[in-house]
Amino acid sequence: MNTRTVLFVDDDQMVLNSLKRGLFEEPYNMLFASSGKEALEIMEQREVHVLVTDMRMPEMSGLELLRAARKTHNNVVRIVLSGYTQISTLLTAINQGDIYKYIPKPWKLEEEFKPSILEAIEQYNLRAKKEDPSKVQEQETPDLKVHLKNAG
Repeated sequence: MNTRTVLFVDDDQMVLNSLKRGLFEEPYNMLFASSGKEALEIMEQREVHVLVTDMRMPEMSGLELLRAARKTHNNVVRIVLSGYTQISTLLTAINQGDIYKYIPKPWKLEEEFKPSILEAIEQYNLRAKKEDPSKVQEQETPDLKVHLKNAG
């Protein structure tokens, strides 16, 4: 059985550290990147199922990362985690990046963030089953089902 992998991308190391502390018991693998470029390198080397990115980062914005991820890893479920709330940029990200969800900073870990990640993993599982039912064995772990049930 494959454990799903979530890649978190933020140029603020304090945000990444907070995510590591808050999510360490979750039923998925976690990877962390401090830039869009680093995230794309990780995605070339490792299988990533959910991508969670900040929007405002130096060198490569979250929007640019989402566009690149969509081109090269279209099956990845994409989430925006950002304190940046300029509506036009968010709409562009949603329309061009095929965003599954937007989570504002600061986030509510138990009430919003954790359930959103678990739902994104479930969305990935549903897409994978739809694309090739014979390739995907039962990916939902009992832990994931319990987490989803308790989150809702």
